[in-house]
Amino acid sequence: MNAKQDCDVVIIGAGPCGLVLAIELGRRGISTIVLEEKTSPTRFPAANATQARTMEHYRRLGFAHQLRAQGLPADYPTDISYFTRFTSHELARFKLPSARAATDMIKTMTGSWSAAELPHRVSQMFVEGILRTEAAALDSVSVRYGWQATGVSEDAEGVTIEAARTDGTERRTFRATFALGADGSRSFVRKSLGSSLAGEGVAARDFLGGPMSSLYFRSRALYDLIPHPRAWTYWTVNKDRRSCLFAINGRDEFLFHTQLRAHERHEDISDAQAPGLFHTALGATLDMQVISRATWSAGYTLVADKFRRGRVFLGGDAAHLFTPTGGLGYNTAVEDAVNLGWKLAATIKGWGGPALLDSYETERQALAKRNTTYARGFADSVGLFVPAAEIEDEGAAGDAARKVAGDHLNAHARAEFNIPGITFGGRYDGSPIIASDGTAPPPDAANTYVATACPGGRAPHLWLGDGRSLYDTFGFEFTLLRLGAKPADASPFESAAAALNMPLAIVDVAADEARDLYQADFALIRPDHIVAWRGNAAADAAQVLRRASGYLDV
Repeated sequence: MNAKQDCDVVIIGAGPCGLVLAIELGRRGISTIVLEEKTSPTRFPAANATQARTMEHYRRLGFAHQLRAQGLPADYPTDISYFTRFTSHELARFKLPSARAATDMIKTMTGSWSAAELPHRVSQMFVEGILRTEAAALDSVSVRYGWQATGVSEDAEGVTIEAARTDGTERRTFRATFALGADGSRSFVRKSLGSSLAGEGVAARDFLGGPMSSLYFRSRALYDLIPHPRAWTYWTVNKDRRSCLFAINGRDEFLFHTQLRAHERHEDISDAQAPGLFHTALGATLDMQVISRATWSAGYTLVADKFRRGRVFLGGDAAHLFTPTGGLGYNTAVEDAVNLGWKLAATIKGWGGPALLDSYETERQALAKRNTTYARGFADSVGLFVPAAEIEDEGAAGDAARKVAGDHLNAHARAEFNIPGITFGGRYDGSPIIASDGTAPPPDAANTYVATACPGGRAPHLWLGDGRSLYDTFGFEFTLLRLGAKPADASPFESAAAALNMPLAIVDVAADEARDLYQADFALIRPDHIVAWRGNAAADAAQVLRRASGYLDV
């Protein structure tokens, strides 16, 4: 079949996964068409936390600073706080820095938080605004809003996507070399591939385990009613209305989530009644303007059994469903796109080997299972905690109940919201394109990250003497770090890369600190900041590069 190609890659879905992939491909000159059902962006807050690893990728792509300017005011605290009701007793608080403070702090942090970026608390609708702008600015990317995929088929030479305008005015096919289904939890592409979700369905919990009702509203008076220091997230723990509240812009916009009780149904709650759910959690009434409402189900721990069939791939919510504790769903989706982007581009440009695309499922499915498991644990920690009946009482019994709840929630907050181990510690051990050196990585732990250049994990980070992040010295594709004051001969790598037509930047870092951190003279860093190999000699350069680029004849 020699049908004319419309582009190299068709992406179905313009959420974070689809848009980041489009940007990764567009930056590499890969022609890309994105099909999105919605005709305009949905202005409803979804994910509200961009983790540090995702921010490092946005830094690599050049717009982390733009994102950090979005959402809350620069000096707004990003505390996590817990109350009986928003206007009543404070039970626990985990203090976290503002965006301005985070920008300064990261340059002096060491240990688990040695990184180029700290997390940023910002609604996904602001993130997607920047991602749309970045994608639209790329000549090789075309985002088509109001288009729905209706069929996916492939042959030996490419993929055919049947599509229709959502208003019914046009139908057509798009022909490409590869396709990604990033079309959400009800993914048409996943179903077309015959892939199914496996894991835990909706778990029964007192909170974050069942039907949830969300209320996006505006009020200038709320901060005047809450007699506590400002926070990014406010949680309530009481017998009537478990809930959480996110500050969206730090002024007058908020997102409220509550789990419906057994006798409540979203469709039975009118627009006029919906504010009453919030008032119960608030412990007062409030003049508020409802912007929009939504319903969703919490409690999922599901991962697709296949991330790929031939030329068609899955990513984001199409490949894995999370309960949103830990903020891991959106961030895992971004890393799907980052992982797949360079591999598709390498294959299309001809320097990627036959095993390169196979490694996507190997690497990302294992990480999805890891991350959904962590998210489930956090949801159990907060959602299965049942407060004593006296938690709102005045007097000794109430004080004792609040002390128990406060102790639990303080520990929980530090477990869920201080997660450098999850953020930086994801690994691709066992991947066919990683060259193990026989060393073992540190144990995987949510709240502790131990920097290691053991191949398969994130490249250890440090700030250089001139104030730059080590990551800012990397090339956009592969980077060979040559470490130490007496750099070893890298010419075999240069020759091997040229023979493969493989883009390779060679970066010299003379600092002894860097040599000690990587414990080798050379480290090969993938485009996604993963250590592919390390060693002290360049004699096997050709075999190293062939393996890292997907040729397994080594």
